[in-house]
Amino acid sequence: MSEIGRHRRDKPATPMLSERARSRLSRRFYVLTAASTVVPGLGLIPSRRRTGQVMVAAFVVALVAGVAYLLSKGVTTSVLEVGVSRRALAVLIPVLVVGALVWLFGIVATARDNMPADVSGRPRVAMLLFASFAALLVIAPAAQAARYALIQRSVIGEVFSSIRPEGAAAPVDAEDPWEGTDRVNILLVGSDAGPDRTGVRPDSTMVASIDTTTGKTVLFGIPRNLQNIPLSPDSPLRAQYPDGYSCGDQCLFEYVWTLGEDNAALFPGDPSPGLTVTKDAVSQILGLDIDYTTIIDLKGFTELVDAMGGVQIDVKERVCIGCKVEGGVVVGTTGYIEPGVQRLDGYRALWYSRSRADSRDGDFSRMRRQRCMVGALINQVNPVSMLRRYPELAAVLKKNVAVDIPQDDLSAWAVLVERIQDGGSIKSLPLTNKVIDVTNPDYGVIHTKVRDAIDPPRRSATKKPTSSASPSATPSGSSTTEPTDELADITATC
Repeated sequence: MSEIGRHRRDKPATPMLSERARSRLSRRFYVLTAASTVVPGLGLIPSRRRTGQVMVAAFVVALVAGVAYLLSKGVTTSVLEVGVSRRALAVLIPVLVVGALVWLFGIVATARDNMPADVSGRPRVAMLLFASFAALLVIAPAAQAARYALIQRSVIGEVFSSIRPEGAAAPVDAEDPWEGTDRVNILLVGSDAGPDRTGVRPDSTMVASIDTTTGKTVLFGIPRNLQNIPLSPDSPLRAQYPDGYSCGDQCLFEYVWTLGEDNAALFPGDPSPGLTVTKDAVSQILGLDIDYTTIIDLKGFTELVDAMGGVQIDVKERVCIGCKVEGGVVVGTTGYIEPGVQRLDGYRALWYSRSRADSRDGDFSRMRRQRCMVGALINQVNPVSMLRRYPELAAVLKKNVAVDIPQDDLSAWAVLVERIQDGGSIKSLPLTNKVIDVTNPDYGVIHTKVRDAIDPPRRSATKKPTSSASPSATPSGSSTTEPTDELADITATC
């Protein structure tokens, strides 16, 4: 026989109560049921002392342990560490389920033990609704938390790797997991693979170089039409290309991935020779060791922006949609994104980021717009909105994003992410035609620009020239000024 049933049967028959007594018992029902809703088992103590005391004690111990953990590491770090650990999530999910069921038992048992025997009609319905609402207050958040934990665990397993790339900077088991590592460099590839394209062609290639101490980050954009691509001395392709991948406009950076795939026999056992050659080329172009890679299928970019609720952009020039160049003529245009401040959905955001056929400066205009898009997305990320849409976002991530950061290292990356958020600026330097010569690049100059960007030389203070001219009025709304190609804070470039 259940404990609840035994307590109900052990109750003696209740004689007809006075209105005053009935009112007192009703208040007792509501107060004790509410008490068990706030603290599991608290309202059970008058009727089931031992059960109630055990539940309250367990809750207090769990609460103290949780608060101590949060205080020892900080709220943000604690949440991030649990959220990126599949092991921690595997423990958290059953704890949430069991804890919610025990809490629910406390509410139901309290309500049954304290329901006046002779109450009927509307008062009884009101009490049942109150108890149901109290149970919902516990079950709904617990169910949602367990659901999100399951989704997050699935995302970690499908998006992140289980093996660290060879030679990549690795965190250590210490108070500071990045002790001994000055910088971590991540290759970011936007892939435009499709049925009408051969192999994977990086539509957008950037490198994020992160200072592990300060969190300061610099994004370097690499143009697709860059020529004379250098290869490392130990590259298997050096025999075929002793002077690097250099044959004029037939050997552009955008073809490097396909070059690796076409010569897969030179990379035995390598599951992705295209990525290997691309990482090598990027490393030689920038003079930075590439540690990790994130590949984003641009088809998923549309879904990602839609899942975020769109993105607001100050469009500087008219951008064609659906357009491409065939025989020197722009064809296929289905519409335009007009200049001005506007919110773009995923489809229009994708064309804003990748359209180049009718642009003033071709690929370089597109690089500037991509820089603006990254800055806008960083600026407009709303944690509350992202959390509300997380199941949808998670589905997009699992289908369209691959990251070779090991799952076991994610707690160390959580620390690094917190440093970026707390004090690290994010700057950007696109290697456009205003910064380098893409047809005959001087890689020594490029390496110097990269070094100066990640470790700026100290300059003595100089007085700014004064001007007697009065400042001109700046019109509100959209500005037609072209974004700068110099090193600048990415959230303020557009």
